[in-house]
Amino acid sequence: MAHRFEIRNNKKGEFVSYFIYNSETIWWTEGYSSKAAAQNAIKSVLKNGPAAEVVDTTK
Repeated sequence: MAHRFEIRNNKKGEFVSYFIYNSETIWWTEGYSSKAAAQNAIKSVLKNGPAAEVVDTTK
């Protein structure tokens, strides 16, 4: 699989969710104080992301 989510600890010891595609970090979340909160961020993206509107603001 070319894409995945990862939960990592940042320098502050917080939990951060990352989206990785072809071994490159595409985006990451803010730091959370619990792993459950980081997991909820991933669940939210999986639930709400597929139906998200695409807006092209180029001219």
